[in-house]
Amino acid sequence: MKGLVLALLVALAGGQKRDLEPVFRTGRTYRYSYEGLVLPGLRGSGAATATAGVRLSCQLEVGRLAHADHALRIQSPKLEEYNGFWPRDQFTPSSKLTETIASCFTQAFKFEYSEGRVGSIYAPEDCPIICINIVRGILNMMQITIKKAQNVYELQEAGIEGICQTRYVIQDDSKNNRATISKSKDLTDCQEKAVKNIGMAYIRPCPTCPLKVRNIKSTVMFTYKMKYDDSGALMTSAVSEQLYQIAPFNEPDGVAVMEARQELALVDIKSAPISPLEAQLHNHGNLHYHFSGELLQMPIHLIKIKNPELQLTEILRQLVQYNKEGSSKEASTKFLQMIQLFRLVTLDEIESSWAQFANEPPYRHWFLSAICAAGATDTFKFLKQKIHNEKLNIWEAAVTLPLAFHFVTPNEQTLEIASTFLTCPQIQKAPMLRILVYLGYGCMVNRYSAQASFLPNELLQPLHDLATEAASKGHAEDMALALKAIGNAGEPASIKRILKFLPTFSPAAAALPNRIHADAVLALRKITRKDPAKVRETLLQIFMDNSLAPNVRMVACVVLLETKPALPIVTAMASSLLKGTSLQVASFTYSHMKALAVGRIPQLYNLSAACNIAIKLLSPRLDRLSYRYSKVIHVGGYSTEYKAGAIWRVYLMNSPGTMFPSDIITKVRGYYANTATDIVEVALRSQSLTNIFRRHNIPFTEYDTYKTLKELGKKLLGWKELPPEDPLVSAYLKVLGQEIAFVDIGKDVIQQAVTSLTGSPNWEPVVTKVIKEARRGISRQWILPGMVAELRHVVPTAMGLPLEFSLCGVALAQAVAAVDMQMSPALSGNFRPSRLLEANMEVHADIKPKVYFHVIAMMGINTQYFQSGLEFHAEFSANTTMKFDARVNMKEKSFKLETTPCRQEVELAAARSEVYAISRNVEEVDSEKRSHILPKGEVLSIPDQKFKSSEIPSRDGIEKQRNIPSVMSKGYQQSSEEEHHHSVGGRSYARTFCSKLASLGCYACLSLKSRDSTFLKNTYLHRLIGEHEAKIVLKPVQTDADIDKIQLEIQAGSRAASKIIDVVSSGSEEEDASSPYEDIQAKLKRILGIEKVFKVANKTQHHKKRIHSKDKTAVTHLWVEPSATPFSSSSSSSTADSKEPRNEQEKEAVRQSGRKHGSRSSSKGSSSSSSSTSGSASSKICSSSSSSREDPSGDKHCSRDSAYSDLQANLAIYQFWFKPADEQDPGRKVLNSSTSSSSSSASDEGLSRAMSQPKFLGDIKPPILAVVLRAIQKNEHQAGFQLVLYTDIQPMRSRIQMFVSSIAGSSRWKLCADSSVINSHKALGSLKWGQDCQEYKIATKIATGQFASHPAVQMKLAWPKVPSRIRRAARWFYTFVPGAAYMLGYSQRQQRSPSRQATMVMALTSPRTCDVVLKLPDLTIYDRAIRLPLPFPSSPSTPTSTLPSSDRNFFSKAAFSIIENLKARCSASQDMITTFNGVEFNYSMPANCYHVLAQDCSPELKFLVTVKRPEKSTNHIAINVRLASHEIDMYVSNGLIQLKINGVQAPTDVPYTSNSDASMLISSENKGLSLKAPDYGIDKLYYDGHTLEIQVAFWMAGKTCGICGKYDGEKEREYQMPSGYLAKDAVSFAQSWIVSEDPCAGACKLQRKLVKIEKPVAFEKKASKCYSVEPVLHCVEGCLATNIVPVSVGFHCVPAGSTLSVEEQPTSDQKPEDLVSTVYAHAACSCGQQSCPA
Repeated sequence: MKGLVLALLVALAGGQKRDLEPVFRTGRTYRYSYEGLVLPGLRGSGAATATAGVRLSCQLEVGRLAHADHALRIQSPKLEEYNGFWPRDQFTPSSKLTETIASCFTQAFKFEYSEGRVGSIYAPEDCPIICINIVRGILNMMQITIKKAQNVYELQEAGIEGICQTRYVIQDDSKNNRATISKSKDLTDCQEKAVKNIGMAYIRPCPTCPLKVRNIKSTVMFTYKMKYDDSGALMTSAVSEQLYQIAPFNEPDGVAVMEARQELALVDIKSAPISPLEAQLHNHGNLHYHFSGELLQMPIHLIKIKNPELQLTEILRQLVQYNKEGSSKEASTKFLQMIQLFRLVTLDEIESSWAQFANEPPYRHWFLSAICAAGATDTFKFLKQKIHNEKLNIWEAAVTLPLAFHFVTPNEQTLEIASTFLTCPQIQKAPMLRILVYLGYGCMVNRYSAQASFLPNELLQPLHDLATEAASKGHAEDMALALKAIGNAGEPASIKRILKFLPTFSPAAAALPNRIHADAVLALRKITRKDPAKVRETLLQIFMDNSLAPNVRMVACVVLLETKPALPIVTAMASSLLKGTSLQVASFTYSHMKALAVGRIPQLYNLSAACNIAIKLLSPRLDRLSYRYSKVIHVGGYSTEYKAGAIWRVYLMNSPGTMFPSDIITKVRGYYANTATDIVEVALRSQSLTNIFRRHNIPFTEYDTYKTLKELGKKLLGWKELPPEDPLVSAYLKVLGQEIAFVDIGKDVIQQAVTSLTGSPNWEPVVTKVIKEARRGISRQWILPGMVAELRHVVPTAMGLPLEFSLCGVALAQAVAAVDMQMSPALSGNFRPSRLLEANMEVHADIKPKVYFHVIAMMGINTQYFQSGLEFHAEFSANTTMKFDARVNMKEKSFKLETTPCRQEVELAAARSEVYAISRNVEEVDSEKRSHILPKGEVLSIPDQKFKSSEIPSRDGIEKQRNIPSVMSKGYQQSSEEEHHHSVGGRSYARTFCSKLASLGCYACLSLKSRDSTFLKNTYLHRLIGEHEAKIVLKPVQTDADIDKIQLEIQAGSRAASKIIDVVSSGSEEEDASSPYEDIQAKLKRILGIEKVFKVANKTQHHKKRIHSKDKTAVTHLWVEPSATPFSSSSSSSTADSKEPRNEQEKEAVRQSGRKHGSRSSSKGSSSSSSSTSGSASSKICSSSSSSREDPSGDKHCSRDSAYSDLQANLAIYQFWFKPADEQDPGRKVLNSSTSSSSSSASDEGLSRAMSQPKFLGDIKPPILAVVLRAIQKNEHQAGFQLVLYTDIQPMRSRIQMFVSSIAGSSRWKLCADSSVINSHKALGSLKWGQDCQEYKIATKIATGQFASHPAVQMKLAWPKVPSRIRRAARWFYTFVPGAAYMLGYSQRQQRSPSRQATMVMALTSPRTCDVVLKLPDLTIYDRAIRLPLPFPSSPSTPTSTLPSSDRNFFSKAAFSIIENLKARCSASQDMITTFNGVEFNYSMPANCYHVLAQDCSPELKFLVTVKRPEKSTNHIAINVRLASHEIDMYVSNGLIQLKINGVQAPTDVPYTSNSDASMLISSENKGLSLKAPDYGIDKLYYDGHTLEIQVAFWMAGKTCGICGKYDGEKEREYQMPSGYLAKDAVSFAQSWIVSEDPCAGACKLQRKLVKIEKPVAFEKKASKCYSVEPVLHCVEGCLATNIVPVSVGFHCVPAGSTLSVEEQPTSDQKPEDLVSTVYAHAACSCGQQSCPA
């Protein structure tokens, strides 16, 4: 038994897990060798690409001091740099850098170590942080967390990167007393992660996005070898491998990697204890990485600071010198170095440097720009002092302040300095600077709160104080500034301040302007990121508040949907719209939700789903509203493959007082991986801008009408005039979500600006001052350098060195200009700008603008001691030289420009990029190591000629082999052989495209060079990695005679012909002046070579007439060839269509066959062959049912409208044919096809005669414009081009011809363009060019007619022959057409159409919708019911005969009709009224009672129109119009219309014109009278005794009231009473606008009275008595009602015992509406017993 127990004990002891925690025994010294390596590069590239890294090797001694304290001594450190192709090249030792690093390792380090975990680390106080971080990297390898009961487990473990998710796997080899521990960390899943982001405060991460979307991923793996000994476990070796992977384009294979490796190996164990620590050590924290000086060092050339002031001076001088020499790249590099120096120098050193260069403008610009970009505390303080001391002018301050506030590092010191900017007197005096400072301060607070755990309230106090003070004083400008600055800060602590400016939460805010309410809503925008729940609750209440202005609610909708609300909130928004009455808000919200519902952005998936449900709750009619209502335009896309996308939205917000958007907000938001950024947002708000288009300075308030309307307002219960609105334009600009500037422009601002510039309120001195300045000569040099971006993402490597992903960009804009102007006659003392139209000016200018961008991106190690990694450089430059002499003679309508030709090669624009592997260290500044990432090799150039395979025919061969040639055939896509040829060699490409302009003496060349790494992986990253260059260069042409100068002359008017003759013949002015008109025209015709053009055309036509002798149509128009018309179908189809059935049975068979084919081709699964058959059948149907004919375009037409509509009833839309309007004649009888053919021929012949008289407009018209571009050689020979323009504008038809020819007589190249409107329904155009205008041709045709029984427009484009370049461009464009059509929602069908021709038909199916069919050679695209942005005045059932008559051109009438249709009209008769908003209702007017039909409700009270029904007339109405001092009565007496003006009878057949300040015209029109008073807002008033029609001006929108309504588009709020209360029905509404009169003296015996419900009412289960909210019409006392009408009225109820009577009832806006009931209103009275005082 004892043996058994003993055996069990032994087995139990052996099965227990031995202790694996590393232990260092006291009294011993453990010696390890250590090596760490960091190497960035492309993944899997091997030796194919260069890389740069560092390696640190050293010896370590570790020993235990006491308890948990251990010592670490680093010996023999050695730092080596690597720059080359791994692993082929060798490491290079850096002795000086090693000495620098070794100096901080002379003292030993102490650290706490217990149970495998590292605690605090102690080091000398002055030890550099980079050395302590290296120690952290070494000790991080010793961090082991052992769980004794498990071999595989996961936990959160602290390390140098933070507290990260760690997985352990332990393999115990007890037999050999060894164990292996594997540890891996996911560095993307860490708490308290060691990371530093700079410049990314405005980039918002997506917390809900999956980790796989992130483009930076990292992991680290450790492998430990442990050996058991008597005291525990000994770590014999440790290896770590860390991998950082970044995918800039989110491609699986397109990644750059950084590999960090560490090896720790036990070398020896000494029995002696480690030597004691001598120096005083300080606690430097635990393993968590500490960031320090590397944040100051930019990824540029290192600078070793010796004498900062001297170095700053030297760099500044070099910078200016480089810029002067045009070395922009070197200048940008020096600029970055200067920024780096400013971050290191002190304030005194900055002041000393400023004293040297403050008075030298070239240095001053660079100095201030670098100060702004440095962003250090001292630079910010320096800028504050200079502004306070007024050392900077206002423009310098305006440029530097936004940049300084953007780039400054937000901390307690800089925020304190920023607060002093707010109170600086110099800032307060300049409103522009004050705005910039407050907005910049808000941005600083926002960036500080993004990195701080707690934000003191003191930082927000200046903004809150400004808001409070502005509200108390009523300063709208300061309110807007405070709200915008608070919005930039984006802190939840400001919500209460913001709500004080919203009427929903603060009734006192109702008196504030609407724009303040909108600004308050926008101020909540950024707060949603920190407190979304609170903001959503607030915004939802604002959105549902119907008392707010529509634009405020629409802004609330925008901000609310940006918070990504859940489904309940979205559906609540939709539900509120169903109950609301504002169509503006409903239309805007619906379109916004609809745009979101179709979005494909992953971050918006939940919101898209919620909006998709919400729009189903809303009425689809909201989608059919016109652009008179507010809309959201949404354009965007997202690539799920590359995890990137962008959205462009335009918010169009209309107000009731405008016909067009009053608020326009456009915004671009970018999405990248799991982040979103508001790139730019621009808003433009306008208020009462329509007042600009009307006449001013009319004293409306002094007229009698103004006083009359004031008195009338007292009779209309609750009526109030609209508040005054001054014209205002405001705009703001947001960049990266921060508002950086805004401006409010009103009358006062404009007047103040002009006054400040000239000292006079008159604008004419401004023009005079500018002209005088130009006459004295302008010589200026402008330069604006700046750092546009600095983005840095820094993380620690396992080695303890900082890994940086960074990007910084520098922009440089400069211009040098010298301008001199002479004018004759000279300016006099009483100069007026109108005299410029008679002056002769000469301008001599030499302008050299230049723009340069330089972007540097880095991935690698970046410290203040050394840099190692990959650097990407991208440059863009654009510059030109504009040196010219110009002469302008306004009186003679001539302009002449003279410049010099290209003398030397000039690089107009260039873009370059290259990637290097770089190694730099501060000890050897001049020995930078830089290697191109790709090995050097020969760039293989591709010859200009095309590659032609022996197996694949050439393109020309393909074109010849095709039966039906098509420029846009899908078979002409670029072949794969050509693509492979472009990438020959796998990585190199070089090609140059040049166009020779010999006549101008220059070449224009596009040069492309590329060498990339796509031979490794075909990804965007590998395409970017390498060297790329694209540039546009101008080169001089070597000719026999050098070009002396280039001239451009433009002559308009009567001297145009003489200009061409003078240029070519160099004749004297006297000779030309004495020449008769015929001689001038003959010379001009000979110079232009017009005779040759017509000779060639006539020969061609004569030849074709002989071939086609049976064709009787003689088309002699210059651009139309009779038998080869561009609008003809193929001969085969024409022949097939010409066959006709011979008997009725055959006709019926063809008809049935056509129907079958038509139905089959319209099905979804039909093939293209059936489609072709259907088209043929359709033609046969036309032939069988009626006579058919074919127009020159190849379209078949039926001669009977009834047959036309019946046969097409069941066809698909793309199978309908177009019927031109000018060929429709319902009264014409066609007996047979031959008659039809002869009729068509006769028609075409007549058309040809009309178009061919004359062929050349120059035979009857002089040219109206001549343009000559020529190069004058030193031997006085000329070369160039000349252009002549002829016009013939007539009421019925118009024609324009343009000819371009070469000045050189030997050249026959010409360009001829001709466009003509043949009649009111057809227009033609053509463009020919080449030798005598006969080589190439493009023709167009536009015609109106009928398509599927709807009025339509057909547009055709034909290209019988075009150059190969245009064909290639068309083929390239054609490849995008199907995809674009699919994205836009159009249907497509593969269907053959005439080759080299495109036809589009737009049929108007309703005033707001149209059908579109686009036929391309191989593809038909179509869609139905496409919404039009503006209504077109037409009806779907309009017969063709009612289309616009030929007495007016359709093309000019269309635009006029659209504009007229937008104007508001109101009509009234005895029983029917149509309001300005188009609402119709029946209403029988009570007799003798004037109704306010329409009146001006603006503060000007300009007009009043009242209408009544005379008692003795049953079908007539009488009107009274008040304008200014005029009272106009129009009525019917004895069957004739009568007119009274101010009580005096006036004749109706003689026009009456007022002599007041505002014009007014009364005249007879048709059977009535017309009144026009545009200055009063009445475009036209027409009265014929039975009906009254009023049309008001655009600028009266939202300013009218009365029965005609407000002209605001809000149809749901049309029945608005004078008090603003919405009536329940039309009768109540119309009766509320009756003008009350004296009961005895007046003819109207109706008055308003509040009524009570007589029967008992139980309201809320209590007995109540209820009184009407609004009064109801009743007969006056003493009169009896003879006619009553039922009306619906709202009632307010009080308890039955209440003593409140009807007379004591409050007004409708002070009491709630409890119930609705029907009562009877009086409509007519009998007053036989009325008692009136004598």
